[in-house]
Amino acid sequence: MIKVIIVDDQPLIRDGLSALLKLRPELEVVGVASNGMEAYERSMELEPDIVLMDIRMPQTNGVVGTKMITSQLPNTKVLMLTTFQDSELIFSALEEGASGYLLKDMSADMITNAIKTVQSGGMVLPPEITAQMLQELKGEKERKVSTSPAVLADLTNRERDVLRDLGYGKNNKEIAADLFITEGTVKNHVSNIISKLELRDRTQAAVFAVRYGITTFTE
Repeated sequence: MIKVIIVDDQPLIRDGLSALLKLRPELEVVGVASNGMEAYERSMELEPDIVLMDIRMPQTNGVVGTKMITSQLPNTKVLMLTTFQDSELIFSALEEGASGYLLKDMSADMITNAIKTVQSGGMVLPPEITAQMLQELKGEKERKVSTSPAVLADLTNRERDVLRDLGYGKNNKEIAADLFITEGTVKNHVSNIISKLELRDRTQAAVFAVRYGITTFTE
């Protein structure tokens, strides 16, 4: 059973999603919360596997809640529930340790599959959503690309290739197939990338790739 906490300030969304996920035998909704601080308090009490976290909430938003949870409960994964209008906040949440994001109107099947992916150590960065978000962030992205950190020069060409694929949300198996290398080699490259760029995990590496133009999306 995967223990889940659902966080949203709108009771209709919170209760509706809770009711849907409770129908899934592999999931156990152990609690709900209405803002980031409450989510943190509930997480400290219940130690869930996954927190489904809304981004825009009163008092304490999802970005702050994510930072508090991931800093104190490293085994708890946070998956953001959002809309296209929250582009900048989404990337901020990912930088604070979130393992991915979903749109609120996605089906229960898609949300359940995303929970399973994150629970197994993966990340959820839907390419089609990320592409549209980048259109909203185009100005900032161009500014970031023009001031790319010097540390990028420390990466080998192959590490850049792996970093690019991380930005597309690919797992090690998919990256290995794309680059015609073994999964073990991919794992080593990912570790080197995280170390060289001084990042926390592969999700932060994926965000880094998007922010600095290593990963690009076409309309």
